[in-house]
Amino acid sequence: MNDTSTIKVGILGFGTVGQGTWKHLEENADFWEKILGVRLIPSRASVRTLDKERKVRIPSDLLTTDSQSIVDDPDIDLLCELIGGIEEAKRLTLQAFSLGKSVVTANKALICEHGEELFQAAEAAGVHYAFEASVAGGIPIIKVLRESLVANEFPLIYGILNGTSNYILTRMENEGASFDSVLDDARELGYVEADEALDLDGVDAAHKAVILAYLAHGLWVDLKDITVEGISKISNEDLNAALKLGCKIKLIGVIRRNFDNNHVSVGVYPALVPMAEIIARTDGVYNGISLTGSVVGTVVLTGRGAGQDPTAGSVISDLVDVVKGIKGISASSKLVHVSPNQCLPAQAIEIEGCYYLRLSVYDKPGQLAKVAECLADHEVSLATVSQSPQGENELASIILTTHQTNEHSIARAIESLEGLDGVRGKPVLFRMFDPNPEKE
Repeated sequence: MNDTSTIKVGILGFGTVGQGTWKHLEENADFWEKILGVRLIPSRASVRTLDKERKVRIPSDLLTTDSQSIVDDPDIDLLCELIGGIEEAKRLTLQAFSLGKSVVTANKALICEHGEELFQAAEAAGVHYAFEASVAGGIPIIKVLRESLVANEFPLIYGILNGTSNYILTRMENEGASFDSVLDDARELGYVEADEALDLDGVDAAHKAVILAYLAHGLWVDLKDITVEGISKISNEDLNAALKLGCKIKLIGVIRRNFDNNHVSVGVYPALVPMAEIIARTDGVYNGISLTGSVVGTVVLTGRGAGQDPTAGSVISDLVDVVKGIKGISASSKLVHVSPNQCLPAQAIEIEGCYYLRLSVYDKPGQLAKVAECLADHEVSLATVSQSPQGENELASIILTTHQTNEHSIARAIESLEGLDGVRGKPVLFRMFDPNPEKE
């Protein structure tokens, strides 16, 4: 560092989170100096285009379209990587490490794809790589896993990891509003990623779930090998049916570990969550994560997960931790909470649960019996059934819930149902979340 009384921060990417980080660094500069003994100074920021109107105004000479120049700038001590994407972000991060500069990131996709390599590179370079802001917005889940609950092993971690999808589902449920109309509002409020599929198709939440699985179990799960489903197929009919079953539909990430064989399952999908669970009652743009630990029992954390301030707050929290580490005030060299035994991904036949199915069928006698027989052929038995006409088109909706089965059997059953005479369109499938499946 050039001056022991100041630390200059470069921000790569000046979108919503980058602007929030700059704003809070400036507005609370005296507070940071009081707790750190040095002054954190936001010095330069990179942007895609210089002429865009921004809510946070900074001198034009502090903006550049050349992120590399900020990394290479000898006056910059610390970097916040907030540009998103993977390849450029990885290159700039590794270059920063090689120059002896620590990096704070909110880039969950980068960590999901290359986390192990980046952690090793940071350790080899003797610098810090902080990533609290990459998961769950304003919830300090990574610090909790790495530090507060380090004495625990975790048979179950689950929760809402994407505030945008939760906002959309909450509005649909409370107001009976359509998916498209709520999505338009979410766009106007700045809740939706530029690549909307990240929020709507479950990809953003899946990146976060992969990171949490690594932190809890030391296992990097390939995104291609896990179930990732989004919210676009959820209808108001499904939301109302869930309420009648004493549940709410939430997009959740679920990480389970079987300690008998050390197999770990990871998935992100809409699920019917019982109302008794705090996660079911976590609404709006809030995230919620439930951790079941071997020592502490169950701990639930909730907080805002969409918008500028929650993520920017986590970025600054990481900046503070990195500066403390540099100054020797407090540092945690432990990058990951790794269990002592090697873990392996679980197979589909091992992942058990109950399911919710909605089918559109011709409204004629015997159709329900054919559906039930088709499911029974794949060892899927029914728990509840309801049927209602869809209008004047001679179609009906059949809503079914199943007894406990497994991912392999239900997948084969769905394939058969798609080809069953009288079934129209693709069946809609949601999982029914149970925090204690072993009781069955």
